[in-house]
Amino acid sequence: MQFSGPEPDNDIPARTGILLINLGTPDSTSVGDVRRYLKQFLSDPRVIETPRLLWWLILNGVILRIRPARSAAAYRKVWTEQGSPLLFHTQAIAEKLEKAVQDAQQTPVSVVTAMRYGQPSIADGLEQLRQKNARRILVLPLYPQYSASTTASTFDEISRVLRGWRWIPELRFINHYHDQPGYIKALANSVRDYWNKNGEPDRLLLSFHGIPQSYQDKGDPYGRECNTTARLIAEQLGLADDQWSISFQSRVGTQVWLKPYTDETLKQWGAEGVGRVDVVCPGFPADCLETIEEIGEENRDYFLEAGGKSYHYIPSLNSSDAHIESLKELTKLHLWQDV
Repeated sequence: MQFSGPEPDNDIPARTGILLINLGTPDSTSVGDVRRYLKQFLSDPRVIETPRLLWWLILNGVILRIRPARSAAAYRKVWTEQGSPLLFHTQAIAEKLEKAVQDAQQTPVSVVTAMRYGQPSIADGLEQLRQKNARRILVLPLYPQYSASTTASTFDEISRVLRGWRWIPELRFINHYHDQPGYIKALANSVRDYWNKNGEPDRLLLSFHGIPQSYQDKGDPYGRECNTTARLIAEQLGLADDQWSISFQSRVGTQVWLKPYTDETLKQWGAEGVGRVDVVCPGFPADCLETIEEIGEENRDYFLEAGGKSYHYIPSLNSSDAHIESLKELTKLHLWQDV
């Protein structure tokens, strides 16, 4: 195996690096780019735990022949002049976080964006930090709730890239922040601010991305951490038990995923005559296809067609000041204090 890169350059000021990682996005809405993105994503054994040979046949023989065109059409609905919402929101978070941390600590810090799948890659992000002479790197995946399918997969890729480096920087990895007070406060305040401007709903639904139930049965803490996040937000808002609920979205295939399902919950509420529902997605720090299109449009239709009267999606925190403040406090805890 060949090892790349020299030792740090002592003629360049050393600095701390923060690698801010999100899930990923295709380069464009073309079917070819979406197919490449989906192949990388769905080939990850952390994401799909089906035996490899069987899954290879299903992925290449069926899914990648059908799903890219459908997914490309969905991406076209959310794509903007700035490109992918997930990418430009994450980049905006990185830019603001860098300034906030530098202002607070008076120390050289570089925050670099990377995507687990697609571009900019984790390898590119680490190389950017190496070129900046970052001798300490804090890895911050924007996954508030830990799952092997997201957080652990990110660790796998970090490890894979660094196996090829000759000199390894001091490294710290944040594996979750589902109950961090600043994060909970920022989410609760964003809901409260939305209600101050738009009135309050009959019920609030806190929708998280789902994972197969079998993953939780094997020990994945994701579902428990989602429930903790939802409960803490409801407590901050002073909601009674009948004013809110948790649900899980984005399931695919025929196996059982974490329940209750978002789409089925909204259909049921519509049929029960619930007048207005607001939905917030606390597991998505940046708006993306799953929030803008799936929650903002598809699930809106489910609720209204079932009999509901009014439906509101409350945007993700994105690069809001409250979000940046919560991330600044999180990085401060891991970079400048013993925990």
